[in-house]
Amino acid sequence: MTLTPGYLLLLYISAGVWSVPIDRNGGNREVKEEVQEESIDTGLYYDRYLREVIEVLETDPHFREKLQTANTEDIKNGRLSKELDLVSHHVRTRLDELKRQEVSRLRMLLKAKLDSKNTQSLQMDHASLLKQFEHLDPHNQNTFEAKDLELLISTATKDLENYDAERHEEFKRYEMLKEHERREYLKSLDQEKREREEKRLQELKEKHRQHPKVNAPGSVAQLREVWEETDGLDPQEFNPKTFFKLHDTNEDGVLDEQELEALFTKELEKVYDPKNEEDDMMEMEEERLRMREHVMKNVDTNKDRLVTLEEFLKSTEKKEFSNPKEWETLDTKLVYTDEELRRFEAELRDKEEELKRRAETLRQEQELLKERGKALEAQRREYQQAVIEMSQRQKDLQAADGQPPAGPNGELQFQPETHKPEDKEAKAPVQLEAEAQNNLPAEPPQNLPSHT
Repeated sequence: MTLTPGYLLLLYISAGVWSVPIDRNGGNREVKEEVQEESIDTGLYYDRYLREVIEVLETDPHFREKLQTANTEDIKNGRLSKELDLVSHHVRTRLDELKRQEVSRLRMLLKAKLDSKNTQSLQMDHASLLKQFEHLDPHNQNTFEAKDLELLISTATKDLENYDAERHEEFKRYEMLKEHERREYLKSLDQEKREREEKRLQELKEKHRQHPKVNAPGSVAQLREVWEETDGLDPQEFNPKTFFKLHDTNEDGVLDEQELEALFTKELEKVYDPKNEEDDMMEMEEERLRMREHVMKNVDTNKDRLVTLEEFLKSTEKKEFSNPKEWETLDTKLVYTDEELRRFEAELRDKEEELKRRAETLRQEQELLKERGKALEAQRREYQQAVIEMSQRQKDLQAADGQPPAGPNGELQFQPETHKPEDKEAKAPVQLEAEAQNNLPAEPPQNLPSHT
């Protein structure tokens, strides 16, 4: 099914940005299946929420029909959001659940952020804090309404428009950090090793620059090279319309940014090889992004981030298509100025100092905890000794009073009387004689008076 640009815009928002390799040897069907199964994060912090909302909306026949007939402006200006009131109850219930889950996730993010800053807040005003998130309505945290869909689409569109600029800035910082680390590494070497290392690094840089000519992206020379080497067709029979249909891998009638980026793989392979020490794969992805932006700027006339067949064919009629300017790769110039590098290094020094202060604070707190631990251990031993001494004094007092010893809980402990074998031998002679007398037979009576 061929989808409209409006529908594709919404799908693009959920699809994000990734590079799709094209393999003609496996057949078109294999490629399509691989593309459909691809699921790459857009880079947005609400990426999962965005995807799930679109997936649920697609299950409603009415909304899906409206989406297919909507144009780009209908989606961007929020008119499509009004159709949310007509979707089924089951879909609305599922959307409500998704929003509650997202609100809960954002609350956890806010709590983690506050905890990391050691902010003590017993009564956190979530409603106020949630206002900083623009992709949902913070005043209604329980149900998904038309305003939520409008905010989600507008915020995602705006954020994705800034996505490329943020990627460029991130790459610039990466390059400055790489240069900073190179300088610091050279400073750590003695003069002889430093000169040898500088020479080696310069040789690697020169080796990287020795690569075949890179065709301007989107030019006839670049497309014919793809036509010949990737598609396996005769370059003399190059046909722009056939080329478009070959590389519209999902047959949706347009070339999206991912399908365009896949066209630059052959050009990038001329400059970058992951096996070579001198080739930086981060630079390769930045080069891919620059190529895609270049083509979009010249071909995407309505700026919807999609290239239709009509736009593509019109671009082949321009002078730049047959006679483009020479493409300048990243190795021909720096992406930052000396002033930007100085500011970056100053920022790094400030962060390093801050980390040192935090480390020192943590060290002092650790030492304090150790001292407190030692004091508590000493106090515990003192208490233990005092209990032992009190117990001993209690036993001594009981012994002096003739009382039986006390048990661990203060109860009296009576000991049974035992007779030792030697007691009999230790008896006094007088006692033994008395016992012997008691055992003698009785004597008969003597001189009893007689009765006559």
